[in-house]
Amino acid sequence: MKNRLMWGVLMVAVLAVAIAGVNAAAKAYQFTGTVKTVAGTTFTVEKSATETWEFSTDKDTKGAPKVGDKVTVYYKMIATEIEVKPAAAATKKK
Repeated sequence: MKNRLMWGVLMVAVLAVAIAGVNAAAKAYQFTGTVKTVAGTTFTVEKSATETWEFSTDKDTKGAPKVGDKVTVYYKMIATEIEVKPAAAATKKK
């Protein structure tokens, strides 16, 4: 009986760690402002006179903004490509 209880607690702990890891990797952000332009699959949102962002949409994006709408855009920062350049080798002193 103790063995089953121990395995049950262990499985719950593993599941909790896995869920926490998924949530950490998929952190969401938001940006609120007024829609200034809509063109095909992109639109721009102006938060202030000095801050305007452009967003892209795809088939899974919910909502359809129109120029003049006040919107809150929920997004995630996901890398689509990483170009790696090796660090410069340290120079030796004489």
